[in-house]
Amino acid sequence: MDNSSDDKISFDTNGFCNYCTSALEYKKQVYFPNEEGKQKLVALIDKLKTESKDKEYDCLMGVSGGLDSSYLLYLGYKWGLRILALHLDDGFDTDTSKKNIKKLFDATKLDLINIRPDSEQFNALTKAYMKAGVPNLAVPQDNIIFAEIYKYAKKNGISCFLSGSNFSLESILQKGNTHAAFDLTNIKDIHEKNGEKPIDKLTLLSDFQRIKNSKLLKIKTLRPLNYIDYNRDRALKELSVFCGFEYYGDKHLENILTAFILLYWFPNKFGVDIRTSHLSSMIISGQLSREEALETYEKPMYDEQMMNKYIEIIKYQLHISDGEFSEIMSSPPKQHTDYKIGAYVKHYEIIKFLKKLGFSI
Repeated sequence: MDNSSDDKISFDTNGFCNYCTSALEYKKQVYFPNEEGKQKLVALIDKLKTESKDKEYDCLMGVSGGLDSSYLLYLGYKWGLRILALHLDDGFDTDTSKKNIKKLFDATKLDLINIRPDSEQFNALTKAYMKAGVPNLAVPQDNIIFAEIYKYAKKNGISCFLSGSNFSLESILQKGNTHAAFDLTNIKDIHEKNGEKPIDKLTLLSDFQRIKNSKLLKIKTLRPLNYIDYNRDRALKELSVFCGFEYYGDKHLENILTAFILLYWFPNKFGVDIRTSHLSSMIISGQLSREEALETYEKPMYDEQMMNKYIEIIKYQLHISDGEFSEIMSSPPKQHTDYKIGAYVKHYEIIKFLKKLGFSI
């Protein structure tokens, strides 16, 4: 870890960064790859089934086609859960991802709803984010899928969301160069200043709506992968045996747009190598040694031929000319705070600041 691309990283006198020390401390509270975890998991599953026995589904899940959500869906199937799954088809799924999703749902026979946002407006909003020069180009993806999750939770009376987020592979997520996906004020300002088309056909979710929905619908977010010894390589092998699941290269690379953001946008625009977070997380959970991680880190970040192909797809779908793309990539980077910030986000940041000063809130 280094602070050259993230001003939220700090180091103590021993050279240990705040992300790693926090993750090691947090590990004791949330990660149970042991007998205690097995007991917690059994209790969780029993409670889920009991609370939803008179309903059609036990829980909701978002499935991207990536490892974490795919493996959790597979486990949920093994546990006998009735899962309603949602997938955001934004037009950027890789061929491997499409095949994996089909194989997984053919094998489990679980219900899947494909969410297809208006392609013209979704692509226009994504282009606006690129023109804005902000880090988190995935905001439209993340916001829309959660807006749909709440919609289907309300429609089907589901009060539990199973999340594939986990400590094992995600204990370290850098806080610099990012922004909340539900800051609707920020989304609208970025669109107003850089958008070329309306976004009235997109289902978007504000922080206030998210909290309100969560309270009214009493939705619990559960992370069962924290109750097992979740190992990336072992999970891939299990999925391969179960349904012929194929690996797509690395974490979050099941989507062309996401791969571009992580492997090209972040390093070229902000000097961020996102592998640092992923590899550090695997060190924390004991899946890699530091030496093995450094060896991986020395390899090229991506296959150049593949990335050139992805960039051409993105330019075509977002209607970005070669000249526009060059201008976007060469223009100075901006942060989301260069645009309007929602009241909730401001309030949350003020609370964090006051707590840091020692105030009890």
